[in-house]
Formats: sequence, C-alpha cells, structure tokens
Amino acid sequence: MRPSFLAMLGLACTGLASALATMPAAAADAPKCGLSNGKAATGQPIEIGAIVGKTGPADFSGSAQAAAAYFNCVNANGGINGRPIRYSVEDDQWNPETATQVAAKLVNDTKVVGMVGNSSFVECATNAKFYESTNVLVIAGVGVPRDCFHSKNISPTNGGPRMSNIGAAQYMHDDLHVKRLVCIGPNIPNVGDWSCGGIEAYGKSVGMEVKTILFDPSSLDATSLILQAMAFKPDAIDFNTPKELGIPLYAAAEQQDLGGKVYLTAPTSHYDASVPKAIGPYWSKGGRVFIQLELEPLDKHGGDIDNWHAVLDKYGKPSDQRNTFSQAGYLAALAATQALLKLDPAKIDRASVAEAFRNIKGLKTDMSCSPWYFGPGDEHNATHAGSVAEIKDDAFVTRRSCFAVLDPDYAGILKTEKELHLAD
Repeated sequence: MRPSFLAMLGLACTGLASALATMPAAAADAPKCGLSNGKAATGQPIEIGAIVGKTGPADFSGSAQAAAAYFNCVNANGGINGRPIRYSVEDDQWNPETATQVAAKLVNDTKVVGMVGNSSFVECATNAKFYESTNVLVIAGVGVPRDCFHSKNISPTNGGPRMSNIGAAQYMHDDLHVKRLVCIGPNIPNVGDWSCGGIEAYGKSVGMEVKTILFDPSSLDATSLILQAMAFKPDAIDFNTPKELGIPLYAAAEQQDLGGKVYLTAPTSHYDASVPKAIGPYWSKGGRVFIQLELEPLDKHGGDIDNWHAVLDKYGKPSDQRNTFSQAGYLAALAATQALLKLDPAKIDRASVAEAFRNIKGLKTDMSCSPWYFGPGDEHNATHAGSVAEIKDDAFVTRRSCFAVLDPDYAGILKTEKELHLAD
C-alpha cells in the first residue's frame, strides 16, 4: 500500500528537522530577549496561546517550540515590564474539528490576549472568523494554505508556498531566461492550485508560458508526471511539493536523462541539507537545480540568526527543531514581545494587544529580506522577498539574494506598505 500524502509530508518535515539539526550553531553571545536585565519576572502572567499540528502525519510544531524558548528567555529577563508570559500551546492533531475545540479553549477558557507562533495546515480556515469575532490577533509562525494569508486577524512571519514558488519561477525567467515552465503540485485545495496559480499569473505578466499539473499525492506516479511535463516542451519544471514527494520526481527526471534539457526548481520545502545527496550527483553537480528560500540561510551569521541559536541552546530543548519553521516562530515571538513592551503592563488586555499587534510596522531582522509588519486589511504577506540557492557539490550556494517576489496579487499589499511608509 502506498503511503498517504500526509504520511510522506511527515517524513519530509522530520527529514528537514533532523538534517538541519546537524548544522553547527553559530558562536553567539548570551541570548538577548525582552529587557535583557537578568531578573526573573514574577508578576501576573500574560496569557498567550498557539495552535500547532503536532501529532498526526507530521510534527509541525517547530514554530511554537522556538516561540516558547524565546518567551522563556523573556521571562528570565524581566518579562513584559515585570509580568511573565504564560504560553499555552495546543495541538490540533491535523483535525479541523479539534482545531475549533482548542481555539475555543484558548480564547474562551484560558482567555488569551493574543496568539503567537501558530503553525498548522488546518486551523487558519477553521478559526479565522472566530478570531475576528473575539478580537484575537494571530502572529502566525508558518502559514501554508491561502487562508493563512487572506484573513483579517492572521499574519504569518513566513512567505508561504505561493510566494516561494513564484520566486523560484522568477529566477528561472530573469537569470536563466526560461520561456516555458511546468508547475507540478499536489491537488490539495488552496495549496497546490493556489501556489501553481501564482506562477501562472506571474508568467502572464512577463510572457512566460506556464502549465500546471496537479496530482493525487496519495498515488504519486513520478514517471508519468515527468512525461506529462515534458510533453509541454518546457525549459524548466517546478517541483511544488514537500521534499519527500520531490525526491521521486528528481529520480524520474534523471531516468529520462533531462539534465541537459531542463532546469529544475522548487520552493523552500526542498531547502534541506539531505536533498543534494538524495538527488545524487547527476543533479547535484551544479547548474541544474535551484531552490527558493523564504527566510535567510540557517547557517548565515547575524544578530537574530545567532540569537535564535543562542535562545534555543539555553532556553529550548535539545529536541526542538532548527529549521525555517523555527526561525519563523522566533520572529513571531520577537515581534509580539516588542509590541507588548510598549504597553502599560497594568493595562494589558485583548483589546490593547490586538491594537499593538496590528500596529507593528517594521520589524527589521537579518532572518528576513524585508521588514515584517502586521498591518490593516484582510491580506497579510509581509515576507515577500527571498533568495535562490543552487544545489552544487552536495551543498546550497546562494545565487541571487533578497529580491522582491512579483506576485500580481500583491498590489493591495504593496499599496498598504506604501501607506505605512515601509516602501520608502
């Protein structure tokens, strides 16, 4: 029996965490969080929540793990002007019904003033309207489906699969002069169709022909997909898949001896230290495979990247994931903490936190190519610039750094950024 898509996705996420966990952490000073005064917070706790998909097909909780470590560091360094953060993380078990139940628990029973570090495939669509009706704002760590980026009260710190795939296609067009591209993606509503549709829209804007092939991820026939793609006579093929579903596609492309005929590209999900060796020397010798990065390289040195390592080392657990998802959770906790510190600690409630979160206007960090903000309106995709790395000699080599991704749907977002003077 073939493994289900969700089971294979679990292997992909696990592979990413384990492979990148072997990367050496950057040498860093003592972690810096909150007031950085070395005094433990002892006041009335501030209730913050998160919902993640931990148990089920994959452990998708790395974002909240990093947020928890950061909040532990904040609490050991003065808290929010004396008040500690009590961080409650609930597991939706990849089940929409459970996602509804745990959201009600956090909002109605725990009475959280906000949510930080959410990371789930199901809860954005399930709970978006509930968050609006209860005035709860969510600084999500990882958004995947379209719903995470098109909800009034949810703003992720990552870029998302649509942004990542368009960025990959953009590099193909601009730097490698690709004229015809095929996007192969899973037939999952608001995931494969949404992100491949983004490439189609971008292609129309620059005169690049794009064909989308969606497949049932529970019955992947890699050879058939490659043959379908090649019937279009493309210059490039985009593997819009989790890593685990991508590896058979690389193998099928090698069997067809496509190395000198097409370029291969993929979103951030293929940014995994195990991928170069998994696809073998045929592809990893260089010049044929290019991966888009939503956030900056994990082994890059910089203030927040080094601090992320230091925070996890001291305040996290050895089992905590160290990947792009974890980076996104760190950024979510950092943004929330900076907003909370601006409030009168005696007057922190859901209304004041909602206003403070929505008014985050420019969090600059070396983890991301552009400042992060929450912003007004029903669209939230602050992270829409990234980099592209080539797979070469069993490693990733950056070929183009921090360029804006040109999604035609970003018109409203760009207008908002201009109004907030973030584009100046």
